[in-house]
Amino acid sequence: MRVFRAVADIPDGWGPSAVTIGKFDGVHTGHRAVIDRLRAVAAERGLTSTIITFDRNPLELLAPEKCPASLVSNAQKLDLLASTGVDATLMVAFDRALAGLDPEDFVHTILVDRLHAAAVLVGSDFRFGARGAGDVAMLRRLGEKYGFEVELIDDVRPEHGRRVSSTWIRELLADGDVRHAAELLGSAPTVRGVVVHGAARGRELGFPTANLSPESEGLVPADGVYAGWLTDAGERYPAAISVGNNPTFEGVPHKQVEAYVLDRDLDLYDHTVEVSFVERIRGMVAYTGVEPLIAQIADDVQRARELLGAAQPDDAGEPA
Repeated sequence: MRVFRAVADIPDGWGPSAVTIGKFDGVHTGHRAVIDRLRAVAAERGLTSTIITFDRNPLELLAPEKCPASLVSNAQKLDLLASTGVDATLMVAFDRALAGLDPEDFVHTILVDRLHAAAVLVGSDFRFGARGAGDVAMLRRLGEKYGFEVELIDDVRPEHGRRVSSTWIRELLADGDVRHAAELLGSAPTVRGVVVHGAARGRELGFPTANLSPESEGLVPADGVYAGWLTDAGERYPAAISVGNNPTFEGVPHKQVEAYVLDRDLDLYDHTVEVSFVERIRGMVAYTGVEPLIAQIADDVQRARELLGAAQPDDAGEPA
């Protein structure tokens, strides 16, 4: 997938293109339905499939008090978009200049002059241009003027008529319902970060953990213990994952992500790893002493093993 970081980076003669535009936060199943249709239209008409997205949620600039946390970082988003097989992504900086662009200027400058759009695919709630003045009806009129077709893509509504959205996925993660979130995302919720040195309490208890830096990428789910996977340099390992401030001990920073790789003691310090959440095992609980905590962790590990279908220690060979 080609990645353009600015409109000026698009080479002369690019296209003609089939284009879709959006935040694509999480690249969830609703987004993937649009992208699947985009690729089909491009294949049918011999066009280049191109996504336009932004380097931040527009609300971060326009109404920061209303801006939600992003599900994924820009790097994660680009990786997810690349996995869909789309030809190119233009990730533009959502700044004051872009926010103030007249709707027709937006269409003429980006869609027509640079991408040579022949087809534009959008959802029914699509808005563009300064103050969101452009809507689908205006886009159709501009398409007639500049020679591109507009196709409206239906929302994906898997349950009770509610459409798949990043907002819904955030709600699920806030509740710790990572399994349901994974169904809407099309993959397990994942955070990415550098493994840093912690207080070594897990090692002292017999369960050494990989502690992710607080600057990790991706939205961390609710406090609790989860079954999931740790991926390092392409190798995937089953893990029991703790999220939270570890209430049994004092002085542990809030929202710490710690992953115990089942039956392994890997040297992961300074490695950039991914931690994926499959199922919540329990919420976070404060224990009255170390022995009850060790017993609970042992039970958590066994639950994680069962949920992930991981081998028992005596049978453990290569990671699943």
